[in-house]
This record gives sequence, structure tokens and C-alpha cells, in this order.
Amino acid sequence: MKRLSFIKLFLILAILMLNIDYSYSCTNFLVSKGASVDGSVIITYNADAGGFMEPLYFRPPEDHKDGDSVDIYEWDSGRFLGKIAQVTHTYGVVGLMNEYQVSLGETTFGGRGELRDTAGKIDYGSLMFLGLQRAKTAREAIKVMTDLVAQYGYYSSGESFSVSDANEAWIMEMIGKGPGNKGAIWAARRVPDGYVCAHANQARIREVPLDDPENCLYASDIISFAEKKGFYDPNKGDFSFVDAYCPLNPGELLFCEGRVWSLFRRAAPSLNLSTDYWRAVKGAEPYPLFIKPDKKLSVQDVISLMRDHFEGTEFDMTKDLAAGPFGCPYRWKNLTWKLEGDTITEYGWERPISTQQTGFCFVSQSRGFLPREIGGVHWFGFDDNYSNIYVPLYCSMTRVPKSYQHGPMAEFDFGSAFWIYNLVANIAYTKYSYIIKDIQAVQKEIEGKFRDYQPAIELAAMELYKKDSKLAVSYLTDYSNNQADITMERWFELWKQLVVKYNDGYINNVNKNRGRSPEGKGYGDKFLRMLTKERPGYYNVDWKK
Repeated sequence: MKRLSFIKLFLILAILMLNIDYSYSCTNFLVSKGASVDGSVIITYNADAGGFMEPLYFRPPEDHKDGDSVDIYEWDSGRFLGKIAQVTHTYGVVGLMNEYQVSLGETTFGGRGELRDTAGKIDYGSLMFLGLQRAKTAREAIKVMTDLVAQYGYYSSGESFSVSDANEAWIMEMIGKGPGNKGAIWAARRVPDGYVCAHANQARIREVPLDDPENCLYASDIISFAEKKGFYDPNKGDFSFVDAYCPLNPGELLFCEGRVWSLFRRAAPSLNLSTDYWRAVKGAEPYPLFIKPDKKLSVQDVISLMRDHFEGTEFDMTKDLAAGPFGCPYRWKNLTWKLEGDTITEYGWERPISTQQTGFCFVSQSRGFLPREIGGVHWFGFDDNYSNIYVPLYCSMTRVPKSYQHGPMAEFDFGSAFWIYNLVANIAYTKYSYIIKDIQAVQKEIEGKFRDYQPAIELAAMELYKKDSKLAVSYLTDYSNNQADITMERWFELWKQLVVKYNDGYINNVNKNRGRSPEGKGYGDKFLRMLTKERPGYYNVDWKK
């Protein structure tokens, strides 16, 4: 009997990541077909965790024999969880999008800790890869994933999943049933056409319509199990998945719902959504699960929405004292802290959508009006999405760039795209208000080129497709790989330029006096005023009495 192992997968993924703080670590945004400018279904995923390094996953379509099995290893730690039966055929997967334009994302909400089943065989990461390998539609992916946990048990804590294809986008939330109870409690809601949805490490599904199978799917015991465990009393009101399985606290509202608010406030400013809920004001109204954006969204619009530090609001992280003299919107971890001598009061930073510890990110684009080989684009990037590039990778590609396949956290490698993007991001953090503008100029140029090239690239692919679909796939594979390689090289050159330009804290013009006349650009007036106020007279350059 041949046994197909996920060991190979984890050699590729190289994510033996122990002792990592995953709290409040990911963000997803979902766009229905009717809410996009061209009829695309779009979902996003920022995979964020300190110490997280994630090579681009790639699995070609494969046939398997009866009796083949799959070894399951937990995505986060690499721990062996067990074996499950293999299916006769698995579909090709690039990143978290398969050859049929099905795409998956997730955010961990944790939920009630007593419902974690450490005897389960399938964790959330393996569940996503298995779903993509075995499903041709979003609904089919939901069935595959829920059938798997029913059969083999669910190992992880509570998860929110984004599930999409060329026609639909769904949010699905899942939590285990505790030790000795195989399976999971779950609910899935279809994003209404013309609407968008978001989730960010907190369960978002409240109402579960029980008689609307076109738009809502759920575990048969979703309510009875909650009643049995004492999580829900039908005498006290309507059932809510959030209230039953993921009751919220102030920290979770601050760190998680703030990201949902920021996505919604930018997609639909007209709603004028209150900040009260995410600022943990008691009795504040939760944000809706779905909203209608003020205008239809393009892929570029969605990428922009995912680049956010609350700019333009009273919570703008480039403006407060912690941003320092150069307006850096990043807050070095931990996310919460206590003051020395005060063991009671806990403080915390806002948690923005864009963050320094992003391992990878994507915006997936699925289009039913094109052949699936051409319609699915996995716009993929490494590291902090505010200062990286989303490169178009077509879902039908048959190989992936070498630089996207390696680069472990424990060893720097100039041949790894992950490390090259980290170089640029980390130099930006040193003199942010200046350096980010240089990065954004190149970012705009490259991503603008991808946007402008896309119609012509796909027109050429369609002409090839009419002759032979394999020709179109080969063409798109070459295009995706070439753009990834070219962009990485350009980003490496950008890093070298930034090192020279901002050497020793100056701003250097290499074309002026052979670079021997650097310009001193120190601290802004606001910061200097704070310094002089803190220590009156200390910085005065004059005769002392």
C-alpha cells in the first residue's frame, strides 16, 4: 500500500514554529460577485504571526490508488496528528487557491477553550489544504471540510474561514466539541450578492437562519449542543453563534473588531459606523456581518483596503506618541503590557490590519466569465503588506518561483523572496515617514504595471486557450514566474538604494558632490517640543548660570 505523506508538504512549508504568539493574528475580507467592478469574487488573507515564515504552497493535481493515506501534521507546530484516507484524485493548489478558482482564508478566534479536542486528527491548516485539494466549488469545500472533521475529529481551537469560488463567497465558523466528542460545531453564511464581509480573529456569525439552505449551512446540533453545555438558554432570547461559542471581552473587541470597523468604514463611509463597539463601550451595537460598499470594488481597491493603520482617523497610528519622531505606525510586541509596580491594570496597543509580523498575504480573484485556467488569480505577497508587492499568480500555473519555495526563519537567505521583502520593510521602520514614500512610489509603479498588463495578458491567454488550453497554462505559468522573479530583483535593488540614501540617518543625494553632501533630516517639531517640555532648559544651547 502506497502512503502519500504530508511530510513532503512540510519540508516545503518549513514551519516548525513553536512558542509563537498567534493571538489576534490574521485578517480576511470577502467581496461578493455583485460588489466587485468586474464580477469577480474576491477574498483576502493576511497571515500574521511573529516568527512565521511561509513558503508558497504548491501541489500539482495527482491521481491516487485505493488504500492510499495521508499523514496529517499540524500546520502551526508540525506535530503529527494521524492518518486519514486519501481520495482517488486531488486538484492542483497554488498558495490557498486551487485550479478550479476555489480559495480559502482563515482567522483564529479561539472561543471556549474547553471545546478544544486534542484527540482530533485534523487541524485548521490541514483542513484548508485538504478542502482545496478535494473541492471544485465553495459549497463543496464546506462539505469536504465539515465531513472530514465529523469523521476524524477537529484538533484546533475556534476558526473563521473564508471560502470562495467564481460565484460565491462564504464565511464559515467552526469550533470543536471538547474531549470525547468527535466532530465540530459550525455555521456558514453566504455573503449576499452586492455585499462584503470581514473577520479578524473573532467569531462574527450571530444569527443562524435554520430554513435557508441556499444562504446558510450549519451543524445539525449547533443549538442543542449549546443548550446541553449551558452556553445558550432559549428562554433568554434568540440563538447567537458568537454569544454561545465565542463570548467577547474588551481586549478582543479592541484588537479584533477594530480591524473589521476599519475595513467597513473605508468600504462604506456613508454608514458612519460608530467606534463604540470596538472601543468596548458596554451595550454598543455589534457591527453587521455584511455591509454594502458605497461603490463596487476592484482588486486594487481591495489591496488598498488591506493596507491600513487607521490612517485618517483619531486612531491613526502614525500620529501618536508611540509613533516616535518619524511617524512609524508599528508597535513592537507584546500587544499588551503592564506598568512596573501595577499588577492589575492592563494596557494594549491598537491592532491594525497591516502589521510587521505578516508571513504572507493574498488577494484571490475568481471569475466565472473566463475559463478557470485564466479566471483565477492569486495576488500573493510576502511580509508586511503595507510595504510589499502583490504579484499575480494564476491558479493553473504548473510550477512556482524557486525564491518563493524556501527561506527558513532561522537562516537569512538572499535567494528567498521572504527575506528580501523583510529587508525593505525593516529599513522603512527606521525613518518611516521618509522611507515609506520611496517604497510606495515603486510599489505603485509595479502594481500599476500588473493592473495595466492584465487585460492584454489574458487576451493573449484566451487566444492560446482556443488552440489548446495547455498552451494558455504554459503561458500564464511563465508570466507568473517571471513577474515574481523580476519583482524580487527590483525589491532587492530598492533595498540597496534605501541603504545608500538613508545611510547613518542622513538623506543622501548620490548625484550631488559624489554623495559627499548628505542632508540632515532630524526630528519633527512636534517631537522636539515634547522633548523640551519633558526636560525644560536641558537642551538649551547657551551659557548656564
